[in-house]
Amino acid sequence: MPPFSLTRTVPLPPDEAWRRLTEWPRHTGAVPLTRVRVLTPPPTHVGTRLVARSGVGRFAVDDVMEVTLWRPPSGGAGGRCRLEKRGRVVLGWAEIEVRPGPGGGSRVVWREELRVGFLPRFFDGALARASRLLFDRATDRLLARP
Repeated sequence: MPPFSLTRTVPLPPDEAWRRLTEWPRHTGAVPLTRVRVLTPPPTHVGTRLVARSGVGRFAVDDVMEVTLWRPPSGGAGGRCRLEKRGRVVLGWAEIEVRPGPGGGSRVVWREELRVGFLPRFFDGALARASRLLFDRATDRLLARP
């Protein structure tokens, strides 16, 4: 599936938008049928590993990720995080970027390339539409709740 991105401008300061998006267990409440667990001790850093298990019962898949870039917002500069998907089924990467926005708020850009190992390319369009919808809603939920 080709990479996609979504952008939000929110009235949160960059450090708060960053916290809401990168506090990994919070994604459990924002992504339907998904539970996120951090596998390494806090705080998040390059090398942090996490797994998002999505689905129900035997029909669940693990999205194993590793943080490969961790640069939180600091001193007026924006922040950027990159996660590489290291699982057997879910592959690709995700990037979260938070920059200062208008009026003390933030501009958030979420980029993602997602591949499901066993799905033929024929399903790329449907996967792209479903992923975009899912990440649109999850991003809105994460940014809306403290």
